[in-house]
Amino acid sequence: MSKLTTGLVQQSCSGDRVANIEKSIAGIRRCAEQGAKLVVLQELHTGLYFCDQEDPARFDLAETIPGPSTDVFGALAKELSTVIVTSLFEKRAPGLYHNTAVVLEADGTIAGKYRKMHIPDDPGYYEKFYFTPGDLGFKPIATSVGKLGVLVCWDQWYPEAARLMALAGADLLIYPTAIGWDPADTPEEQARQRDAWVTIQRSHAVANGIPVLSANRVGTEPGGAVFWGSSFVAGCQGELLAQAGTADETEVIVELDAARSETVRRIWPFLRDRRIDAYHGLTQRLLDENETQAT
Repeated sequence: MSKLTTGLVQQSCSGDRVANIEKSIAGIRRCAEQGAKLVVLQELHTGLYFCDQEDPARFDLAETIPGPSTDVFGALAKELSTVIVTSLFEKRAPGLYHNTAVVLEADGTIAGKYRKMHIPDDPGYYEKFYFTPGDLGFKPIATSVGKLGVLVCWDQWYPEAARLMALAGADLLIYPTAIGWDPADTPEEQARQRDAWVTIQRSHAVANGIPVLSANRVGTEPGGAVFWGSSFVAGCQGELLAQAGTADETEVIVELDAARSETVRRIWPFLRDRRIDAYHGLTQRLLDENETQAT
């Protein structure tokens, strides 16, 4: 597929699961009406961002795969003949839970899933309490619209994750996200954080020569975070193709040209020039100051 119309759904969430799902479905339908054959939803879009507190009762929010969310969005994917990337709190076994993105093929089947690998723990983001780090590796999910390098939120800060997806053949990098500001921060600090978030993801597009799609939520939730939206699509040279605002519930629609990645990689052959013989230090937590690498 040389041309692919993609859609991102940017929404606010409440404590009403049914209403949140209905809002996601409405956004997907609007994307499909505009020709989208791939639609990406934001991280944990069926409810409030519950990781703002450590509360054992919140494990009851988790669901299985297959389960309620995959049933609903799988049926919608089949109806619209559209690939959908959804996000949920996965109950894998008693005491074993993951933050998981699920890719639903255009025929309604589950094409694959990705379990979030990097788990943050900051004030208001107590994810280590809830989520076991993923164990599926950085493997693209094959679909009718290409190989999708799906990662989740905190993963977006790690160039290693993006690179491994690209090396495994990903045609796109996709980041369902839930990130926002601390209202106590100054406007200047808030701007720096948002700019850093956009910049790091655009850099993954540049370094790997493939587009990046990032869907983030909006709104202020009980935990206090103000989610900054700004969902965007970047081309394979990092160019911003479209971006949503910081507060509006909306969809982002972009047509991508798959042939551009081949063209760009021919003029910027970063994969060709990688010094894989000299990167052994990347598997270490920290390099001792006396340790040297071959050059």
